Amino acid sequence: MSVNTFGRTFRFSTWGESHGPAIGAMVDGCPPGLALSEADLQPFLDARKPGTSKYTTQRKEPDQVKILSGVFEGKTTGTSIGLMIENVDQRSKDYSEVAKSYRPGHADYAYDAKYGFRDYRGGGRSSARETAMRVAAAGVARLVIPEVKITAYVSELGGDEIDRETMNFDEISKNPFFCPDAWAAKRWEKLVDDARKAGSSLGAVVECVAEGVPAGWGAPVYAKLDADLAAGMMGINAVKAFEIGDGFGAARLSGEQNADAMRPGEDGPEFKANHAGGIAGGISTGQPVVCRVAFKPTSSILTPVETIDSDGNATEIRTKGRHDPCVGIRGTPVVEAMMALVLADHKLLHRAQCG
Repeated sequence: MSVNTFGRTFRFSTWGESHGPAIGAMVDGCPPGLALSEADLQPFLDARKPGTSKYTTQRKEPDQVKILSGVFEGKTTGTSIGLMIENVDQRSKDYSEVAKSYRPGHADYAYDAKYGFRDYRGGGRSSARETAMRVAAAGVARLVIPEVKITAYVSELGGDEIDRETMNFDEISKNPFFCPDAWAAKRWEKLVDDARKAGSSLGAVVECVAEGVPAGWGAPVYAKLDADLAAGMMGINAVKAFEIGDGFGAARLSGEQNADAMRPGEDGPEFKANHAGGIAGGISTGQPVVCRVAFKPTSSILTPVETIDSDGNATEIRTKGRHDPCVGIRGTPVVEAMMALVLADHKLLHRAQCG
């Protein structure tokens, strides 16, 4: 079966293709009585939508979300919430060559191997266009976790990292890269511009911090909070790696270096470090939840790449059309969205068991 649903208690299912008439989501498990309007969701979609700068795809999609069900007189009813975004700027002719040959790095061959045929227009269901509905669904999820503040930002682009000594969250909204380092953002302008002009692309690392998550969310074995975060983040298009806390860096520390030492505090323990990323044994500790997500370079590039056609013949392909030179940039709001969706689900799971 094709699995299109994520979550246990707070669940969402998405539908639609990149070049179909619309994309949508059904959100289930949202508590009743929460104030919700389309205006509450739109700012998050505006942050992700294409065509916002010359450093992203120039596909012009307004991404105006419509609420079709589950809201009455401005409040959630407790029933499923239907969300929809119309596609208005499809150019399916850009993908005529893709119908005949597989794009390396894309899911073209894998889809053919699984289903026996595929929607080649922009990748169909495998397109990152689907992530707009995760962002919309996450706008609902944020209503469930008002105590949590989520901030995602690009910490590395094309191998160039930010300076953590001078990073400032106020800078994130001041540049097109969601970058907390003004100097790095200036360097990245040239990096992305050069890649785009060369018909190539770059990868990026997105870091996400969730503050205000109380101790106790998560479960010890098969619903670990960090495991569900990993599943959510790895489900984002073009993501190839996930880290929680120090991640792979923890393997290079000694036991005493890696331990998050605790001292007594007025409102519970005070931690002297956060190597664990706010999660221990699959359960939140009350510290900020910190994770990093690695996006590969965009596979749609103008540089010719060796491949085969659907008959197995050797050929080359150049992917025409409008594509992100660095998909990690617009992936940043999607990382925020998946953090919100997972945390909302775990808050409701915790409440269901522990009251």
